[in-house]
Amino acid sequence: MAFLRKKREAPRVELTPMVDVVFLLLIFFMISTTFVEAPGITVKLPESTSQQRSQEAREIKVYLSREGDIFLGAKAVDMETLRQHLQSHGDDAAAMTFLLLADEEALHGKVVALMDMARETGFSRLAIATEEKGRR
Repeated sequence: MAFLRKKREAPRVELTPMVDVVFLLLIFFMISTTFVEAPGITVKLPESTSQQRSQEAREIKVYLSREGDIFLGAKAVDMETLRQHLQSHGDDAAAMTFLLLADEEALHGKVVALMDMARETGFSRLAIATEEKGRR
């Protein structure tokens, strides 16, 4: 009596579960990653108990370091270049927010000069960034 033998299939490695795990890890790391707002610029913001977050999406962020260096985004600028950039917004400046992120040890005179420049170029909304007290 002859028995028919079943052909044995070659063992296969299922890749679908591994791909699922890789995508889950990718999503986890994308969500849990913190993004640096201004790389390379060290600004220690002063603390405040009455912190209010600006709801405006249209804002210009100007950084002032402890040494008195001015940054427009991540680009170092001088006062005249900043003035030209602010003036280039023209009539849109009244609807935009001028957000000043000044180091807590920055000179007060430089902060006031930047705020005056913003007013002179048409910005009516000025904000100074602070950190929540005890957050550090």
